[in-house]
Amino acid sequence: MPGSPPGVRRQRRMIRRAARVVPAMTLLNVETLKLGVRNLLLHKLRSLLTVLGIIFGVAAVICMLSVSEGASADELRSIQLMGTRNVLVDSVAPRQTTQVSQGNASLLEYGIKPSDIELIENTLPHLASVTVLRTVSDIVRWRDRRSNASVTGTEPSFFQAVNIDVAFGRSLTDEDLAAEHAVCVIGEDVRRELFKHEDPIGQVILAERYPTAIPFRVVGVLRNVQVAGSPQRGVEERNLNREILAPITTVNKLFSEITVKRRTGSREMTKVLVSGLIIQVDELEHVLPVSEMVKRVFERTHPTEDYEIKVPLARLKIAERKKVNNQRVLGFIAGISLLVGGIGIMNIMLATVTERTREIGVRRALGARRRHITVQFLIETIVLSTGGGVIGVILGWVGSMVLSRVAEWTPIVQPQYMILSFGLSVLVGLVSGMYPALQAANLDPIEALRRE
Repeated sequence: MPGSPPGVRRQRRMIRRAARVVPAMTLLNVETLKLGVRNLLLHKLRSLLTVLGIIFGVAAVICMLSVSEGASADELRSIQLMGTRNVLVDSVAPRQTTQVSQGNASLLEYGIKPSDIELIENTLPHLASVTVLRTVSDIVRWRDRRSNASVTGTEPSFFQAVNIDVAFGRSLTDEDLAAEHAVCVIGEDVRRELFKHEDPIGQVILAERYPTAIPFRVVGVLRNVQVAGSPQRGVEERNLNREILAPITTVNKLFSEITVKRRTGSREMTKVLVSGLIIQVDELEHVLPVSEMVKRVFERTHPTEDYEIKVPLARLKIAERKKVNNQRVLGFIAGISLLVGGIGIMNIMLATVTERTREIGVRRALGARRRHITVQFLIETIVLSTGGGVIGVILGWVGSMVLSRVAEWTPIVQPQYMILSFGLSVLVGLVSGMYPALQAANLDPIEALRRE
């Protein structure tokens, strides 16, 4: 009737459409699908608000798991760069120090000794190599440019032990070690800060150490490797892009055993003969037993704890367990978000059943069976959850890309996370819509037609 309210006219149109659909209705008829979509579009805002829980739940699953994956990958990669077959030993200042004082000067001696290295090489089994490190300077310069970098004396076996090679030029050789050549291989950050766009090969840089500066000729540049958006870190979690590697025989020859730091009215001197060791084991299964042997050697020869032993393989196993636990926790939290979204869909669909009781009665009176009504309402919930899942996947991917701009690590969006999230959204929609659909199907046609 012309004077009928808009809500009544809309309901009548819906009933007429239902009457047209019923004669040709099958469980998955195209007209049934169209009617379901049309019913959702009649209440656009309500449909959007209903599906927001699914959208944010799916986006949360993807973002959380991708951030967790990125952080774990960064940590695992950093540990792997330290060498899973390596046992690392660092010299560290003891908590309780014993300094020898002479006038206004004090001397602190600590750390790994050459006798420790000899004992390890002669008594420990399953060793592939033992690489010695000695860091002697923190500042280098070329012409008027300076760089804060570590000048470290080492051996050619270092490159193989930490799986690093040169981008151009050459690495250190046994000949450099034997002849005590004053040559060095520099990291990418050092190359960029000192030489910018100039060729560094053959140039001479100066390593500053009080009271003088020692020249080294550049023969190579280390490969620049990014680990999940961060500079490569290897042995002792150093930034290898800021390293300057020289033959340890040359470093021991040119640099004093004592490092002097001048302060007002006094001098602080430290004596560290060896900064660190990289003990590479022949087989992976021997790493943990050898690390225990190394620990016993140092416990026997060092009364004070002036060393630190690191086992990348043990750290790797812990990191892998932590990754699995993090994914479970984050997945559980995101799953709760999806569950809340599913409850929202169920509530709205129950309200929809009440609103459309008369329409359901007309369709049942015209011959629609209970399974047709069930499928009709399930289609509507699945359309809602599928649409929310698609939008959520897109939003989660975009959110992960935004996070990659601001995070210290790069989130890794795995395809299986998107497939899993989308599948969960459809499943949540199906489960959430089942109860309202059964409620609608079980309505008595006569009672439904009597309702206003």
